[in-house]
Amino acid sequence: MVRVVFAEDNYLVREGTAALLSASGEVELVSLASTYDELMAAVEREHPEAVLTDIRMPPTSTTEGIDAARKIRADHPEIGVVVLSQYAEEEYAYELLKDGAAGLGYLLKERVADLDELVRALTEVARGGSVLDPKVVESLVARKDRAAHSPLAQLTEREREVLGQMAQGKNNAAIAKSLFLTERAVEKHINSLFHKLDLTEETEVHRRVMAVLAFLRDTEHA
Repeated sequence: MVRVVFAEDNYLVREGTAALLSASGEVELVSLASTYDELMAAVEREHPEAVLTDIRMPPTSTTEGIDAARKIRADHPEIGVVVLSQYAEEEYAYELLKDGAAGLGYLLKERVADLDELVRALTEVARGGSVLDPKVVESLVARKDRAAHSPLAQLTEREREVLGQMAQGKNNAAIAKSLFLTERAVEKHINSLFHKLDLTEETEVHRRVMAVLAFLRDTEHA
């Protein structure tokens, strides 16, 4: 079971999501929080394996979730963090991931209704992996497709599909199953898209999310 601290300022959402997580049999909910300060105190007290947090909480209800995620990852790199957002906003995803994607996730709140997906995301970040909501990926792809100068324009349709699957945290076997490809074909597409996006191999970085981060960095300067 993954030990989780959950932060959400809306009482009904907090209690409802907590009940779902507790009933999953795969999550041990060790603490609930409703503000940034409560979340940070709970992390220091409970030392969870993962944190699930809303993007907006008191005191300012702006980007407390992102601020908390970055501080938690800096102070406790062994703790994974999934940030929940109401909308697929590339700028927020960039702010969350710009200093490194390992152990971080960005999901839309609507994913809370899919308990299996939520638990999978928490498990993935607890392992040091990364998860991006498919709708965020779709938004990035659509936005970058419109930019003639974007490296994404060099990708084939199949390579863009593989990239979308990668950004969801799927391994090669899962991508192959989703796209009805062989694992060898998936490896070929991944190598091709990394080459086209001029991404070098780095053993300490989650390479699959680096591709999405490249789009996010372009977005910041668009």
